[in-house]
Amino acid sequence: MSNCIVAQSGGPSSVINATVAGVVKANQMNPIYDHVYGGLNGIEGILQERFVDLTNMSEHENLVLRQTPSSALGSCRYKLKRDNVEDFEKIISIMDKYDIETLFYTGGNDSMDTVAALSEYAAKNKITNHRFVGCPKTVDNDLMVTDHCPGFASAAKFIATTALQCWYDVNVYPASRKEVFILETMGRDAGWLAASACLSGKVDLLIVPEQPFDKEVFLKEVKQIVDEKAKCFVVVSEGAHFADGSYLAAGEAKNDKFGHAILGGAGKALETMILNAEAAPRCKVQDLSTAQRCHATEQSLVDVTESFRLGMSALNRSADKTFTGKMVGVKRRAGEEYDAEFFAVEASKVANYVKNFPVEWLLPEYKGITKEGYAYLEPLIHGNPVILMQEGDGLPEYVQPYYMRGDAALVAKK
Repeated sequence: MSNCIVAQSGGPSSVINATVAGVVKANQMNPIYDHVYGGLNGIEGILQERFVDLTNMSEHENLVLRQTPSSALGSCRYKLKRDNVEDFEKIISIMDKYDIETLFYTGGNDSMDTVAALSEYAAKNKITNHRFVGCPKTVDNDLMVTDHCPGFASAAKFIATTALQCWYDVNVYPASRKEVFILETMGRDAGWLAASACLSGKVDLLIVPEQPFDKEVFLKEVKQIVDEKAKCFVVVSEGAHFADGSYLAAGEAKNDKFGHAILGGAGKALETMILNAEAAPRCKVQDLSTAQRCHATEQSLVDVTESFRLGMSALNRSADKTFTGKMVGVKRRAGEEYDAEFFAVEASKVANYVKNFPVEWLLPEYKGITKEGYAYLEPLIHGNPVILMQEGDGLPEYVQPYYMRGDAALVAKK
C-alpha cells in the first residue's frame, strides 16, 4: 500500500481537528494506506518535508484531538500560484519520495483552490499516481455547493450564546440609562456569522455585507429603538459596507497575500456615528475577534460530529483510485428532523466563489432575519459534546500541537 497526508490551511476553527481525527480513524478501521502523515503548516510545510506520523494515534488522543481548538497541525497562508511550476514539481517530487498517493487538504476557499490547482496540474501532466481531496472548513460559511461548512455551527453557537449573555448584562440598568450595545463578528464577504446572533432572540439591528449600509436609515432606527426601549442591541459583520463598496471599518483596509481585505473596526465606526449624531448618549462595542473561531468548549455537537464524519468519508472515498480534485461536502436531507449526508463535488466549482447569506432572508431596515433564516441556522447549533478535562486543574484537555513537538517528532527526511 501507499501513504496519504492530511494538512490544514487558512484560518482555524474549533472543529477543524475533528476532520483530521476522522481521516486517521477511518484508516485505522479500514486501512487504505500504510501511513497517515500530517503535514505541518499546510502546503508550506509539505514543501519543507515537515511531516508527523498519525497512523497509530491512540483512541484517547483521537478523542482529545476532536475537542482541541485551532489547527493542531499548524496552518499557513501560502498561495499556490498556477504559473509557479516549481512549487508543483516540488510537491509531486516530495509525494513520490514518501510514496504519498493522496493529499487531504482541510481549509476554506483558497484551500479548495489549492486542491483544484494540484489536480489540474496532475491531469495536465498525466500524473495518475497522486490524488488531491478537499475537506471544507470555514467559520464564515461562505463556500459554495455545500449546505454548510464544518466550523461554522460552533462559531454560530458561540456568537448566539454570547449575544444572549451580553443582552442580559446590558439590561441590568434602568431605563434612565439609554445606551447602544454593538457586537462585531467576523464575515468579510458574507453575513452568516452576524446573522447567527439573531438566534438569541435579542438582536434589534443586524448589519451584514449583503445589505448595503445606509447611515441615515440606521441612525433613525437606533434613535427610535432607544427612545422606545432605552437599550438597542446591534450586531455588525466586519465586512459591512456602504452602497459604493467602501467598508464601515475604521481606518484603511489592507490586503493579505490572497488579496482579501484585512478588516476590523466596523463596531467602532458605528459607535462614532451614533455618538456624533446623538442618536444615543452612550455606546459599548464588543469585538468577538479570534474568540468566535477558537472557543472549543462551546462546540456544537452537530458540528464536531459532522466534521469528524466528513474526514472519515473523505478517506473512505479515496479507496476509489479515480477520486481526485474533489471536495467532500455536506448535504441536508429533506424531512422534519435535521439530518445530513456527505457528497463529493469538483473543487473547482467551490474555489474562488462566495456563498452569501440570502438577501431574501434579511428583513428590511436591518431588523434581523426571516423565519427561513432561523430554520436554516437553528438545527446546526444543537447539542454539546462531552468535554474531557485535565486532571486537577479544571481546564479542558487538548493535544499538544504537532508543530510544537520539536524535530524529534518529525518523520525522518528521505
